[in-house]
Amino acid sequence: MTKISMKVNGKEVSGEVEGRTLLVSFLRDTLGMTGTHVGCDTSQCGACVVHVDGAAVKSCTMLAMEAEGAEVATIEGQANADGTLSVVQQAFQDHHGLQCGFCTPGMVMSATALLKDNPKPSEAEIRHYLEGNICRCTGYHNIVKAILAASGQLEGAIAAE
Repeated sequence: MTKISMKVNGKEVSGEVEGRTLLVSFLRDTLGMTGTHVGCDTSQCGACVVHVDGAAVKSCTMLAMEAEGAEVATIEGQANADGTLSVVQQAFQDHHGLQCGFCTPGMVMSATALLKDNPKPSEAEIRHYLEGNICRCTGYHNIVKAILAASGQLEGAIAAE
């Protein structure tokens, strides 16, 4: 067992892990942050996306030990300080960018990373960026719509409802 420490959602945390422990398992099993979902265990679905030092990462592909000393952000840390939803979370709610909700944490984390790097992405850029995130319920239309809304450019971007 190896002791690791990192900052998760602005709070210093530590724990002991085996060398093979994935970051997603450390977050869920050790820290109790179950908002980060395990969907496929093969890096295909994106349900486990978190931010590590500001970059979107599929936490099922990263060992917990690799996050030693890093700043990690999970879906639990995305709300505003007053507890209200972030712009991206609110847009997902307002524009029905979720159905069953299983993929939603990863989608929100990916969308947040996209908007940080590209504040005004086109619909095509959004769809390309989300290729690593699978949603089995929505057909992506409302997810794209929510991201466009969060970027402040929904008007006229997607004509069909």
